[in-house]
Amino acid sequence: MASKDQAIGGVICLVCIVVGVLYTVTLLYPQWLNIFGVEVTWLSNTQFWVIAVPVLIAFVAIMGIGAWIGWTMATTPPPKPIEEITSEIEKEQKETEEKPTAQETSAAPPEEEKKPEKKRKTE
Repeated sequence: MASKDQAIGGVICLVCIVVGVLYTVTLLYPQWLNIFGVEVTWLSNTQFWVIAVPVLIAFVAIMGIGAWIGWTMATTPPPKPIEEITSEIEKEQKETEEKPTAQETSAAPPEEEKKPEKKRKTE
């Protein structure tokens, strides 16, 4: 089951791809708009191409970035809830308090240094 962020990311990705494809098709093949009864008479206008090509490149780039963001959101697993993270940290702290440390178990209590005994002079 997808999280809310993943669902929103999937919708963003899908909308960006559909809008980008429709824009590109309309720019390159405006005749398809005749289906809806729209007459396309501005196709041969040179100024149209001077404006449309850079706008197309910028638009497709922006839609590509939007699709990438949507894809990333859709495929990234949701983060753990804060409550779960804090309970794990508390559990780890309790475990470390209960277990003796490595120094306590492996090291013997320090012994006093023995000083060499002085030999008594015998007379």
